[in-house]
Amino acid sequence: MYLLRHGDVALGERRFIGHLDMPLSPLGERQSVVQASRLRATPLAAVFTSDLARARRTAEIVAAPHGLRPGVIRALREMDMGRWDGLSAAEIAGREPTAFAEWMARIGEFPFPEGESVRDLAERAWPVFEALVTSHAGRSVAVVAHGGTNRVVLCRALGLPLGRLLTFGQDYAALSVLERAQGRWRLRRLNESPGALARPH
Repeated sequence: MYLLRHGDVALGERRFIGHLDMPLSPLGERQSVVQASRLRATPLAAVFTSDLARARRTAEIVAAPHGLRPGVIRALREMDMGRWDGLSAAEIAGREPTAFAEWMARIGEFPFPEGESVRDLAERAWPVFEALVTSHAGRSVAVVAHGGTNRVVLCRALGLPLGRLLTFGQDYAALSVLERAQGRWRLRRLNESPGALARPH
């Protein structure tokens, strides 16, 4: 299973974007092209993606060299960040310091206000991932999703508690590879970035 995070999005600063439907930036487009080139010789049987635009566009670019059309699965979208969607960490800490401190201290347990917890995300994304594995047994599949989604998949596959999800880097357009052999998942590659591409000035 070739697990990709969507490419860079056009934001002035780092923000929680969750279910906000942000497009790829020009840099994100280039990053996706690089990863598509890397996977060109991989015999992908299928490509699946979250329904959010930034993931769908990345998946289209990855799928094109294989003559595939990405399957869109809403359950693969990023965590719902509730009323914190669109805000930076500094803005949240300024508005809701107690809630933000608790969220930071209890990653994996404390839900986003009016949104989801990491456990909620895992309960909707992991069964979908397992179903894709079962329906494509013995074949290579690419899944394009989000930082949070990919992290919970990695935790579940490797038998780690969800509180460890930030152990796994998930940069924009990064590639991780999971292989299932003899009933166990093995992490073959983790967070391989598309290289030193820079934003245009």
